Amino acid sequence: MTKVLTINERGTLTLPKDMRQRLGLAEAGQVVAEETAQGILIRPGVTVPIEIYSDERLAQFDRTNEQALRRYRFKKKK
Repeated sequence: MTKVLTINERGTLTLPKDMRQRLGLAEAGQVVAEETAQGILIRPGVTVPIEIYSDERLAQFDRTNEQALRRYRFKKKK
């Protein structure tokens, strides 16, 4: 399907509702715009939050794991 879209003064464009529905794009969803040799490719996108662990956070994981192992070993001996 081909549609003509208008870019407003802020640089925003709106995908038609029927196109968004067919592609499964939710309100306030995200798309990825990629420059290609043929032009611009717009496709559904997803952002996945990640956490970069500091040394303090890694130490916290170690403490939590050690505590869990102690509880497990204690229960297992009975």
